[in-house]
Amino acid sequence: MTVNATDPTLTWNVDDAPRQARWRSEAGWPPPSRVRVADDQLPADVAYRLACEGTALLWQGDFQNARQLLQALARRVDRPSRKPQAPPATAGEAFYRHRQAQGRRARVLGMLLIALEPDYRIELRRAPDLRTACTEAWGLPDGQPSVASLRELLGLVGAHEWRKKGVEVPALGPAPNNRIHPHYGVFSPVRGEYLDLIARAPLPPDHQLAWDIGCGTGVIAALLARRGVARVVATDTSERALACARENIERLGVASQVVLINADLFPPGTAPLIVCNPPWLPAKPTSGVEHAVYDPDSAMLRGFVQGLRGHLAPGGEGWLVLSDLAEHLGLRGQGDVPEMIRAAGLAIAQRHDIRPRHPKAADPHDPLATARAREVTSLYRLVAA
Repeated sequence: MTVNATDPTLTWNVDDAPRQARWRSEAGWPPPSRVRVADDQLPADVAYRLACEGTALLWQGDFQNARQLLQALARRVDRPSRKPQAPPATAGEAFYRHRQAQGRRARVLGMLLIALEPDYRIELRRAPDLRTACTEAWGLPDGQPSVASLRELLGLVGAHEWRKKGVEVPALGPAPNNRIHPHYGVFSPVRGEYLDLIARAPLPPDHQLAWDIGCGTGVIAALLARRGVARVVATDTSERALACARENIERLGVASQVVLINADLFPPGTAPLIVCNPPWLPAKPTSGVEHAVYDPDSAMLRGFVQGLRGHLAPGGEGWLVLSDLAEHLGLRGQGDVPEMIRAAGLAIAQRHDIRPRHPKAADPHDPLATARAREVTSLYRLVAA
């Protein structure tokens, strides 16, 4: 069994003989230092205790039984604590507890591992064929055996299904030619209200050219093209995102209008319309897809606002799409965004607001329900002051 020395590796023992394989973790976690081979005889309570202690369980039993064990672990980790805990004093504390619980849950459930053959096959009883899903996420097999958490593998399956059927985006027009097909690790445009803002905002008089900064799936670039922008330059630093955007742009029939560029924020030059929907929460992401939600220290937001004036053509507009959830969670001050805009030599020509429609916005049991109930998503039309 050969493993590339540059790859992170997981090591375990079988009958006192050491084994190793490439370690795969979308979250970037290091390989577990303690690994125990487990099978159908392992009780769920014992598995939960071992996982909480940091011992990974490399599954050698029936694949469907592994899925059932994962569900049993989830039920245990989701049980309310026996120690009574005072309600959070602030929305910020509620957010901190929520993220802490999410992190613990991910760590515990990530301890149930599955081995994959060099061609991504899983040599377990009743194991499904995940080779297509793995190839879409990780690329063609590289000839190395590998190990990943079952939770992550099931995430690959979910992403594969989303990629096949796509997400309907009404702002792109009538069905069936209005679907975006997200790739694994690229955030899906499931919150359509921000796209409604972009679909309704009045285009500047000169809209022959627009830039889409941080294009992700390419949905904003496609929407601008559908609105009549002759040429859209879409940028991103993620090769996954650019590949996803390219496929969606072609599928929607606007490839002749859209150019995709690997760039950190702005391409060279100026444009009369520059659009950006940065991550909305200034917190640390824990996986690739979370980079679309969490923006440490508001780095992308600040980079866009501070660099916008220098890239606007005379009389041009920048459209900043941003939720105020961070303000309601205490992660950003109420006046921080307007002050950031003013300090960058920009003015707010107009602001368009919309309330969220996603299920969590009306879920009283959501840990962040109080903040979500007050959330507003805005499109700021920015001009040089």
